[in-house]
Amino acid sequence: MLITQVIGVALLGCALLSMLRSARSDVAVAVSASLGVVLFMLVAARLADFVTAILSMASAAGVNRVYLDTVLRVVGVAYLAAFGAQVCRDAGEGALAVKVELAGKVLILGMAAPLMFALLDTVLQVLPQ
Repeated sequence: MLITQVIGVALLGCALLSMLRSARSDVAVAVSASLGVVLFMLVAARLADFVTAILSMASAAGVNRVYLDTVLRVVGVAYLAAFGAQVCRDAGEGALAVKVELAGKVLILGMAAPLMFALLDTVLQVLPQ
């Protein structure tokens, strides 16, 4: 099972990081970020399967691909911003982590704006004039 591999890598990483943090905290941050990338790569194939399934269901339902692409990009930005912020926190840079999260939120708002405008336009068309 994939989860056992993820847990195994995480536990080995925790053991390695606990030894490194006291001796070489600068290396520990790099190892922590690298372990995050390794864990992501373990589950990336499953994520690709999920995206493919969602896209095929949306196509069958007649959903405009632009909307679904935007939603998937928003989710991606949210995950990446959370990962980046956590790496900053692991490095002891809490203030920088907050700024990474803020940047993610601003990017998400910008990406979602066309969807919000399309929804507002649809609502205005339905309402009596």
